[in-house]
Amino acid sequence: MILRMVWPAWALLLVLGPLLALCVAGWWRARRSEGRGGGWLRRAAMVLATLVIGLAPAVPAETTQVETNAEVFFVVDRTGSMAAEDYDGAQPRLAGVRHDLVALVEALPGARYSVIGFDSQASRQLPLTTDARAVRTWAETLRQEITRFSAGSAVDRPREALAEALAGAATRNPGNVRLVFVLADGEDTSGADDPSGGTAGFAELAGLIDGGAVLGYGTTAGGRMRTYDGTESTGPGTAAPWILDEASPGSPPAVSRIDETNLRRLAAALGVPYAHRIAPTPVADLVAGIDVEELAADGRRDVSTYRDVLWPAAAVLAVLVAAEAFAQAARWRRLSGIPA
Repeated sequence: MILRMVWPAWALLLVLGPLLALCVAGWWRARRSEGRGGGWLRRAAMVLATLVIGLAPAVPAETTQVETNAEVFFVVDRTGSMAAEDYDGAQPRLAGVRHDLVALVEALPGARYSVIGFDSQASRQLPLTTDARAVRTWAETLRQEITRFSAGSAVDRPREALAEALAGAATRNPGNVRLVFVLADGEDTSGADDPSGGTAGFAELAGLIDGGAVLGYGTTAGGRMRTYDGTESTGPGTAAPWILDEASPGSPPAVSRIDETNLRRLAAALGVPYAHRIAPTPVADLVAGIDVEELAADGRRDVSTYRDVLWPAAAVLAVLVAAEAFAQAARWRRLSGIPA
């Protein structure tokens, strides 16, 4: 038997602890003054029954073989540079990201998927879900960050969010296989004095990762980017002004170039391969080395399920509540002088 904890332990103690103490105190006072205290014992039993329900005891139901126990984390760069028009000719890099997100989901069916997006900040865009359509919908609506809110690019910006997501997944389902795919251009304009280009901290996450890849977008020649204000009339494919390089004389249109050195460092830190993506090509080679069944050959494909055993405590609580209601009704009749 295990305890699945419907409520956190601190919440159970905070709410039920004082109630139980009140019942015990009431029983002790009633015993001393009236020589009885059955009502308070009944209320204490109600609190204890509620505690049992909150602890949610469960017994093993069965162990099943799942199609895949892979958890796939997509880390997606949405900074302004990802709108640079140097993918598959003059398409924005985000067009490649959209294609590859959908293709990877199709190549890894039956998994659970999560998306972490990063621009001026990193955030979980999609929690782990088996709904592949949710990833496709997110990819279809993927846009660059609003230009005036841009704080530049930083490769290490999603590290903390990814670390939190991986650690949480490892705690909840330690037997699952975790795959990480980073889709970015590697640019780092944060100005941080870091010889690793901001990638060193990712090495701490390698032990939580079973596979994946770093996908790089853009070219060494680079591309210009349209400004984006959140409306359909701006951004790639529109006549919106170019993002300007304010640090250069005359403020010419800024040109973003892929930083493959950073991307390769990132891949090495995570312990996954690097792939340069310049056109919408198949992703079979990106997942060819990922055999979820082989990665989980230590038995991690066996998933145990549990059956909650709440009904005994719930039944006892229902009886106690009915008895308390009957006792209170009788007490009210006595106080009101109504004959029974």
